[in-house]
Amino acid sequence: MILNRALILGTLTLTTMMSACGGEDILADHLGSYGTNVYQSYGPSGQFTHEFDGDEEFYVDLEKKETVWWLPMFSKFTSFDPQGALRNIATSKYNLDILIKLSNSTAATNEVPEVTVFPKSPVMLGQPNTLICLVDNIFPPVINVTWLKDGHSVTEGVSETSFLPKNDHSFFKMSYLTFFPYADDIYDCKVEHWGLDEPLLKHWEPEIPTPVSELTETVVCTLGLAMGLVDIVVGSILISRGLRSGTLPIYKRSVDVLDDLGLISGPVHHIPSLLQRSSSHLFSGT
Repeated sequence: MILNRALILGTLTLTTMMSACGGEDILADHLGSYGTNVYQSYGPSGQFTHEFDGDEEFYVDLEKKETVWWLPMFSKFTSFDPQGALRNIATSKYNLDILIKLSNSTAATNEVPEVTVFPKSPVMLGQPNTLICLVDNIFPPVINVTWLKDGHSVTEGVSETSFLPKNDHSFFKMSYLTFFPYADDIYDCKVEHWGLDEPLLKHWEPEIPTPVSELTETVVCTLGLAMGLVDIVVGSILISRGLRSGTLPIYKRSVDVLDDLGLISGPVHHIPSLLQRSSSHLFSGT
């Protein structure tokens, strides 16, 4: 499997920059991948990127021979000579040709990509947002990602990252679509890859909370009002009986009230006499 992947990738160079520390256990707060070179026989095509903490910093456009920063403002503070990337890609192509001859042109295994679509921010209808299509487990790094709105192709407001490498030698890529969400809109992220028998459509549409019906609100309000009235009636009767009979135990008075209201039936087991005497003192003042 490793040799087959090498036939497609050529040379994949990762230089990891970590904070210096001693001992066998290394803990890193940040991870930089500087100079990820990918060259494959399909096309042929290649890629040279720099990443930091899993985010792309820049890539080199091999056709235009120029450095393209993910955030253009970075170019004001630093620079990168694209000639270094072109030399690395040339070396990767040379190594790939040798590996193809040694392996008798054995093809690499196509993996099945995994696709997830989600919004960048909580969705509010009519407010600008960004849909993100994350395509994971990509191998080989040859893929086509497009967007559909209500079944029609969308090209405006679309951007995507380069292939970002993973520890298992597969890749992931993210495609972005800026949009204004509305209730009836339906979006799909369309992915085409050799590991799929047919194009994969990952569906997304705004999730609108179902409004509470007027009938439900009326029933809830009525039940709440009824419970409140019952509490008022029971409380009033308890107070009235307590004022008329200051020595009547709390438990017995409560049972009598409930019995008058028809809320209990059958024999009632009274609490121990000690509790009755203690309760009587609350009303007698002794």
